[in-house]
Amino acid sequence: MNESTVIALGFFDGVHIGHGELLKMAVRRAQERGCRSAAFTFDRSPREFVTGKPVPLLTTPSERANIIRTQYGVQEVFVEPFDRNMMTMPWEDFISELLVRKYHALHLVAGHDFRFGHKNEGDVEKLRSYCAAHGLGCDIIPRVEKDGVTVSSTYIRSLLEAGEVRRAAEFLGHYFSVEGTVRHGEGIGKKALFPTANLIPEEHIIALKRGVYATRAHLPNGETCVGVTNVGVRPTVSDKNTVTIETYLVGFDGDLYGQKLQLDFFDYLREEKKFSSTQELHDMIAQNAREAEMIVK
Repeated sequence: MNESTVIALGFFDGVHIGHGELLKMAVRRAQERGCRSAAFTFDRSPREFVTGKPVPLLTTPSERANIIRTQYGVQEVFVEPFDRNMMTMPWEDFISELLVRKYHALHLVAGHDFRFGHKNEGDVEKLRSYCAAHGLGCDIIPRVEKDGVTVSSTYIRSLLEAGEVRRAAEFLGHYFSVEGTVRHGEGIGKKALFPTANLIPEEHIIALKRGVYATRAHLPNGETCVGVTNVGVRPTVSDKNTVTIETYLVGFDGDLYGQKLQLDFFDYLREEKKFSSTQELHDMIAQNAREAEMIVK
């Protein structure tokens, strides 16, 4: 079996359409060379490890790997721990020892601003010249723009923090999604409103704008369901001031406690507000459910 690989290099947070150009090139070159396509990423943000401060991310390593494989058809995803050894690795060793020796790279694909190695001393010029000197293929992908804006994970995070999930999806090339384990809530919804699924999101989750969203839920049995998702503190029914992700699954009747649920965010419906009664909130959720069913196809 041919173990050789063509590797796309990057952190790939969110796996947006800019990353997609690298991944598509890696798949194309792998097909040309009769070997396996691959992507290389880290288990955590290098900036978080270096600064010791949490960096909000769009995706976990497993979510990144899943999008890279399913949306772009990349065969392998290599996830390396970003630790002290990685941080202090000379840039030449990053290529020769890690990419070539460990992962059998014969061709590398990187973005225009890719940096690597100790103190970020490696850049695309060094990558290109190293590859040329050592018989490796190399593609450098230029900046990708949409609507005159450079596509970047930073820009997409700013859209999500503003609740602009529809525009974020255009830059991601897929809907922004949150995955988590369904936990027991306070039972208020089931008694007085609609039964809801309360998610414990992964720790990485960025601060989505508080409010109510039209979502699509991916159920554990493989089916999908329209959702009305509240991101916030539920001021009408709770005074705990704890941010939760709570979803009414339209037309669903079942028990999801302890199971994984993925939510795709389609559109922002309204701001979170305190209603004068649970009946008023009930009527609004019913209206939001009708809106969500029109939006989520």
